[in-house]
Amino acid sequence: MRTELLPEPGPRRVYALTTLVNTFGFGLILTSLVLYFTRVVHLSSVQVGLGLTVSSVIGLAAGVPIGALADRHGPRAVVRMTYLVQFLSGLGYLFIRDFAAFVVVATVDMLAMNANGAADGALLRRVGGEDAAVFRSVSHAITNVGVSVGAVGCAIAVQIGTPDAYRGLILANALTFLAAWAVSARLPKYEPLPAPDDGPRWVVLSDRAFVGYAAHNAAMSMQYFVMLLPLPLWIIGHTHAPGWSVGALLLLNTFIVIAFQVRVGRNVTTIRQGGAALRRAGLLFMVSCCAIGFAAGLAGWAALLLIGAAIAVHSAGELNHAAGTFTLDFGLAPAHAQGQYQGVAGLGLGAGGAAAPTFMIGLCLTFGTAGWAGLGAFFGLLGLTAPAIARWGERTRPVPGPVPAGPAGTGPIAVDAVNGLSLTQSTKRRGRWPGRSSQQHRPRTRRPRRSTRSARSTASTPTSSACCTACTWTPRTR
Repeated sequence: MRTELLPEPGPRRVYALTTLVNTFGFGLILTSLVLYFTRVVHLSSVQVGLGLTVSSVIGLAAGVPIGALADRHGPRAVVRMTYLVQFLSGLGYLFIRDFAAFVVVATVDMLAMNANGAADGALLRRVGGEDAAVFRSVSHAITNVGVSVGAVGCAIAVQIGTPDAYRGLILANALTFLAAWAVSARLPKYEPLPAPDDGPRWVVLSDRAFVGYAAHNAAMSMQYFVMLLPLPLWIIGHTHAPGWSVGALLLLNTFIVIAFQVRVGRNVTTIRQGGAALRRAGLLFMVSCCAIGFAAGLAGWAALLLIGAAIAVHSAGELNHAAGTFTLDFGLAPAHAQGQYQGVAGLGLGAGGAAAPTFMIGLCLTFGTAGWAGLGAFFGLLGLTAPAIARWGERTRPVPGPVPAGPAGTGPIAVDAVNGLSLTQSTKRRGRWPGRSSQQHRPRTRRPRRSTRSARSTASTPTSSACCTACTWTPRTR
């Protein structure tokens, strides 16, 4: 029987294999890359931190324009191009000898990584089809599998500790990009979707609801760094829990994500359900952060049990956070501009990641238990405001009109929920996305006006209905 992590044969399985190969390489260098820079290249820790910070900030600039390029020319070709650039930048790490070369190579690598994230989001949307958000949950679980397997190889090489062992990890990671490039050639060549002739080129920048959501998620996405930044320092320096628990707790989180991400994602398929999932996530993060803070001063076994329970709760929050963001990322974006929208979403994630070290370590380690409680309150407040963000986004999306009838005897026209195009005839009627005039592209046939109350009481818009401008939707006016 096919498991949840093994998609059916076809594009989804090819995409899953590409993801597995790519994330295996990431696992190889997850913790070894900075050790390579300090032990083999002989850069100081200050130089490494500064170089990675500069390259990360510059790399954020690539997401939106490369995402737009994927919208205009098709996502597969752009994704494969970024794999080749990452292959070359990965090899470039083997040849750096000084700080300047390190900054140049790292900047190219970060630009390619952010470009890949935006284009790959658009590609996943096309591969995933009507249930793209659920398929993204599958991809997220596969990502954790790949990183975990790669981390085993990383641990072996770090234990060996020789320069050649570190260089072997760098080379193997670079080769995974070349392998991903080769495997992704088996994906269909998805053509660009039709875009409105008179709409703004950068439609995402005029979509205030999505930009607001991206900013909100930038703050909530800092939860991914709780177990990587403040938690290890807190366990070692402020609790009596054993040091080996740091790795064990990370494995616990990885196991929970792999085992349950798809199940949670299947129950989060509409914009409002996405907002509710983010609310649950914020409240769960609040509970887990407070529990971690109370572990200070407890006996070793008690601290371990309390932090273990807190990480289980935090992992449940991560499942809901991931499912909610997957749904909103796709559900709020028109299909013809998925790359742009994924670029802005990635920009928010990058900003959150850049702010996380200073914010979290400064708060939790400076103020101790009170700092952890404050971090929990921060996540809780974000969770409570998430449904309002989702409703704002849903309120500004086009509203599906009645399904038009097909030719005599054929029933309603079938609509491709991925491309937003009629499967039995071409349509030219278009819904309004943010940034377009509400007076343009009105439907050719008149329909009874729907009252405001009935419009508001309709079911939540499913992510598959976020198709594109070539559909028979009537625009919302507010």
